[in-house]
Amino acid sequence: MDISVVIPLYNEDESLKELYDWIVRVMEANRFSFEVVFVDDGSTDGSWNVITNLAKDDDRVKAIHFRRNHGKSAGLNVGFEAAEGDVVITMDADLQDSPDEIPELYSMIMKDGFDLVSGWKKKRHDPLSKTIPTKFYNWATRKISKIKLHDFNCGLKAYKNEVVKNVDVHGEMHRYIPFLAKNAGFVKIGEKVVHHQARKYGHTKFGLNRFINGPLDLLTLAFISKFSKRPMHFFGLYGTFMFIIGFLAAAYLGVDKLYSMSIGEKARLVTDNPWFYIALTTMILGTQLFLAGFLAEIVVRSSTRKTIYTVDQRLNFNH
Repeated sequence: MDISVVIPLYNEDESLKELYDWIVRVMEANRFSFEVVFVDDGSTDGSWNVITNLAKDDDRVKAIHFRRNHGKSAGLNVGFEAAEGDVVITMDADLQDSPDEIPELYSMIMKDGFDLVSGWKKKRHDPLSKTIPTKFYNWATRKISKIKLHDFNCGLKAYKNEVVKNVDVHGEMHRYIPFLAKNAGFVKIGEKVVHHQARKYGHTKFGLNRFINGPLDLLTLAFISKFSKRPMHFFGLYGTFMFIIGFLAAAYLGVDKLYSMSIGEKARLVTDNPWFYIALTTMILGTQLFLAGFLAEIVVRSSTRKTIYTVDQRLNFNH
């Protein structure tokens, strides 16, 4: 199979039929063999009914329904597991991503040899309240990831199938899939300017909390990418630094006490000296950091985590 199109969605019943017909026109015009994987993230409108009717009429439609809303990352993760095409295309269900971009994205993967191609919505039809924070986060992600992309969070992307089978998209990490792919060893990452259409139906499902969660996820990913296999290198370094400060402070207290006694002065109580509390605090912090490092090492070596999502229905799956 040439292409799998993975579409995570939440309450987009008005646009689904139009989007699917558009995808079919593009695929058939280019003679691609394809499948469309709809992942309904617990929609409360008629989205699942629309998808069910599409799946009944066309066995090229795969449909997955979550019992409750898990978020876009969960939808992509499950969609990636189901995708069988040589190239996997992701797009949003709101008609802001154009299926007409698919042939060129496919060519960039199959002919130009890219592992991943990310869309770049150079001209956006979004309010300033969305575009300005997006520019800042894209800048920060470029600096941390060292990946030269303008739009990390564009929903329209193309991947080699082996890429999507080797990235674990959980939490809200869908914003940073190129970073995840790079950490998995897929370094040939390209970019294509894509047409961004104004939303035709409904309203955006993303709130202001993404402007808080986004940077936190980026910091988490930056830490994990560097220290996930060797957490003691991080915790042990700072634990040792704290221990050295505590040891030097305790040594100073001892020397000061002995010196006062040697010259016949009445030495003040150790607990009256602020260096005592510095030594105590830093030694405690050093011990905690070492313990955190040891526990993290144990978790890394024993973890076989598998994220479970509450899928309650699948349509047109042969296995």
